[in-house]
Amino acid sequence: MTAYSFLNIVAAIAGPGIALNLGAGAAVAEEGISIAPSEDKNSMVIGADGAGQHTLIASNGGLLTMRFLKTSPTNGFLQLAYDFQAASSALWGQNLITIADTARLELTTCQSCAFKKKPELVYDKAGPMIEWTFDSLAINSVLGIK
Repeated sequence: MTAYSFLNIVAAIAGPGIALNLGAGAAVAEEGISIAPSEDKNSMVIGADGAGQHTLIASNGGLLTMRFLKTSPTNGFLQLAYDFQAASSALWGQNLITIADTARLELTTCQSCAFKKKPELVYDKAGPMIEWTFDSLAINSVLGIK
């Protein structure tokens, strides 16, 4: 398949006080959604004699960044969930975020997600985006096989 469209992106968050669409139809900004690992999967060490060693790092954690138009109602729902979850550690870090590209048969699951921080607010001439970040303890992806 040689075509891509954000219209095929289905994304959602489910956690204490929230179950919400984050994909197409949620007024996602042009910059969209990004997922980045929090650390390298490998560590390499070269010894004094030139011999080397690779170490497989067990972590699958990472950072999700989701960007919405300033006028998206999604921002208000995320703010309500942030405030609700921040009220108690019993509610914190329990979000599940899923992102799928239905046309490419791709799926990413982000487990044990916590809001990283409140978003930066900007009021300017053009109406900026609002960027929400989440730390995830486990991110697993299956990339397009179609």
